Amino acid sequence: MADLNTLEQLIEPEATALGFDLVRVQFVAGADELTLQVMAERPETGQLNIDDCAALSRRISEKFDEIDPIAEAYRLEVSSPGIDRPLTRAKDYANWAGHEARINLIEAVDGKKQLRGLLAGAEGEIIAIDDRKSGRQETALSNVHSAKLILTDALIAATVPVSPDGADEIEEDTLVEEQED
Repeated sequence: MADLNTLEQLIEPEATALGFDLVRVQFVAGADELTLQVMAERPETGQLNIDDCAALSRRISEKFDEIDPIAEAYRLEVSSPGIDRPLTRAKDYANWAGHEARINLIEAVDGKKQLRGLLAGAEGEIIAIDDRKSGRQETALSNVHSAKLILTDALIAATVPVSPDGADEIEEDTLVEEQED
């Protein structure tokens, strides 16, 4: 299997060229085939729309066609991180401070391998969370196996949609069609 660090180094310039930040690159094993999952975002919104995903997918595909970095068959999946996004970079912990998250650790901190509570930010590569049961906990980002935001009303309220443009038109078109039937 291809090295993820190498793939990130190939993908990041393609995302940057489009004005996106790379959030995560990972392999996901499926029943039929391997999937290379790429998550990226626009820095100003934290999201991507379908056209953004298509543009990044084309750039990655063109790059990979040139150098063929993955020997086995795979499927490429490009997406936005979504509202209950994974936390992969120190800046994610700082940007989403005050929101609820679940962090799974590689090595236990104070006897716990999972922390859940409000993010308290990051200082350098040290992240902090106010754990529900054990109070403020800190650990190195390198000790995080996986982490993600928890879907809450506060998170929904804090997340700005990519663009509400056209939403009224869609609703009106639907109403007109229903009235004509």
